[in-house]
Amino acid sequence: MPAELTDEQIHNVLQGIRIPPQPQIMVDLQMEQAMPDPDIEQIAKLIRQDVSLSGMMLKFVNSPFLQHSNQISSIEQAVALLGPTTVINIINGLSIKGEMSDQAIRAMTRFWDTATDIAQVSAHVARAIGAKNPDESYAVGLFHNAGIPLMMERFPDYDDVMMESYARDEPRLIDVENRMLNTNHAVVGYYVAKSWNLPRHLCEVIAEHHNVQQVFAQTGTRAQERKTLLATLKIAEHVCGNFSILGQQEVDHEWQRLEQDVLIHTGLTQYDLEEMAQNFRDMGITVHGGY
Repeated sequence: MPAELTDEQIHNVLQGIRIPPQPQIMVDLQMEQAMPDPDIEQIAKLIRQDVSLSGMMLKFVNSPFLQHSNQISSIEQAVALLGPTTVINIINGLSIKGEMSDQAIRAMTRFWDTATDIAQVSAHVARAIGAKNPDESYAVGLFHNAGIPLMMERFPDYDDVMMESYARDEPRLIDVENRMLNTNHAVVGYYVAKSWNLPRHLCEVIAEHHNVQQVFAQTGTRAQERKTLLATLKIAEHVCGNFSILGQQEVDHEWQRLEQDVLIHTGLTQYDLEEMAQNFRDMGITVHGGY
């Protein structure tokens, strides 16, 4: 878990990086979610106020990944089908786009496509291994790299730094960023998630998503939950070819270091991953060529 920093330390870490304010729709949805009995109609009403979010929500709920026999044509149906938590996770992810310039969004097309695929695969893997909260795996998959768009806006050469990070077989992928930029996308992503009031334990997992070996060395119930979230994320990143799409590399060095621990923790085999990958491919999710 990242140590609490003083205001001065946070300023130094985020120097020149603007953490976008939490969009009002997220505030409103989180308030409704916090109610003892969230009102599906009210949640749908809030989403309908934004045409773009409504369209994206219907596109998601009708995607091959969810395998519905009937076309979902209304936001109310989508919310009832997915449940308030999943809907709010999706809106959270889409809202990041809304806080960026059009130019930055165009430059990050591959990032957004990959984030959505990783979120869906993370949730599927979580369900397959009987994880308690697959929605949390979805949220981590969607948000874990939320710092990357902000790093790209702040550092003109960040694309090159990211490729260098994926190319090197170092203990942690973020070590190159720390050396060259004095911060990294996991730290920035943690503060984005924290400032947008995501659950604290999810913020911590986002901060630690390139410190997986250290987390896997921990013990206790809380550590087990974090291991599961990180394990489902790392499987999804590898299956979706994050190392190839973002890092533009042919080898997933991070997965090579983590594979044994992740498979032991989840009880999955390489054959299981290959079978899942084929299912994802059939659903229209991009799967890297190794599967």
